[in-house]
Amino acid sequence: MSTKGLRLALAVLIPLLLVAPIRAAAAGVLLNGSGSTFIYPIESAWSVVYAKVDPGLRINYQPVGSGKGIGELIQRMTDFAGSDAPLTDQQIKDSPGRILHFPAVLGADVLIYNIPGIPQAARLRLTGPVIADIFSGKIKKWNDKAILDLNRGLELPDSGIIPCHRSDGSGTTYIFADYLSKVSQEWAQEIGKGTTVKWPVGSEAPGNDGVATLVKQTPGAVGYVESTYAVNAGLPYAQIRNSAGQWVDADIKTLTVAAANNLANLPGDFRASITDASGAGAYPIASYTFFLVYEQQSDRAKGQALKNFLQWVLRDGQTFARALHYAPLPATVITREEAQLEQIKLPAQ
Repeated sequence: MSTKGLRLALAVLIPLLLVAPIRAAAAGVLLNGSGSTFIYPIESAWSVVYAKVDPGLRINYQPVGSGKGIGELIQRMTDFAGSDAPLTDQQIKDSPGRILHFPAVLGADVLIYNIPGIPQAARLRLTGPVIADIFSGKIKKWNDKAILDLNRGLELPDSGIIPCHRSDGSGTTYIFADYLSKVSQEWAQEIGKGTTVKWPVGSEAPGNDGVATLVKQTPGAVGYVESTYAVNAGLPYAQIRNSAGQWVDADIKTLTVAAANNLANLPGDFRASITDASGAGAYPIASYTFFLVYEQQSDRAKGQALKNFLQWVLRDGQTFARALHYAPLPATVITREEAQLEQIKLPAQ
C-alpha cells in the first residue's frame, strides 16, 4: 500500500475511532512484528489509531511476506507475526513454544489484469480451472477459446498472457494456490499449495504492492493481490465463478458469506481454509488473515501490551475493516478468540 493510500485511509478511519476503556501498556513498550503484506494496509491503520488509545505503546511491523514473518517468529526475532497461511504441522513442531492463531479480519485475493484495448468498465470473467491453466502456462493467449467462452461480447486480443506472481514467501500465494488446488486436480498434483510454489511460467515481484505495480506496468499481465492493493493501483479485477455457479465480486458481503458458510468447520486452533466455500453468494478466494503470537510470553510488559492490542483489534478494530476493503470477523469467531486471549501467559516479572 502506498504512503499516499495509507494517509487517505487514515483520514477516513481516525475520525471514526471510539476509544474503548482498556489498560494502557507500560510507558515505552515497543512491539516488533513482521510478515504478511496482505494484512499490512489495515495493520498500519490499526497501529496509527491505536497509538491514540495507548500512547505508551509503539508497534513496528515490517511487511516482509508471511513466509519470512513466520520464520522470524519461530526464531523469536519478533513479538508477533502476520500471516495469511496458518502454520503447518512441521512449523508447529519446529517452534520453541506453542503459537496461537488469532484471525484478524477477512480478506480476498483478486485477479488483477492489464489487457490493452479492454475498457476499464468491462469486467473479465474467469473460473478456477481457467485461472489454473493460465498460471500453469497451458493457456497462453487472451483470446484462447476457454477465456472467450466465459466472456461473450468482450473482444479479447490475440496477444500473450503474462502471469505475475510473488517472488517471496507469501500468504497471498498460499491462499491463491490453496484455492487452485481445490478446483484443479492437475494443479493439486503438479504444483500444490504453500507460501512458495514452483511456478511453471510468469514474471515475479515481492509483496502485494510489487505484483500490483508489475501488472500495471506490463501489457498483457494478470496477477493475484489482496483487494486493497488492486483498488489503490486503480486496476480492474475479474469476477470469479463460485462453487454454486454464480459470478461474484470480492466485497464485504461475499467475504462474510464465505466465512459464515464455513463456521461449522472452523477448528479450535483456527487453522482453517475458506477458499472455494460452499453455498450461494460466497467469494471463492477468501481467507482469514492471522496474527500469530506465543502462548507463553517472555516479557511481561510486552505480553500485556500485545494482549491489550489484540483485544482492541477484536472489538474497535473491526469497525475499520470495511473502509479498507476487508470484512469484519463473524461475532462467533470474535467470542472464541476473546476466550483464547486468556491462554496467553505472562511471566511473573
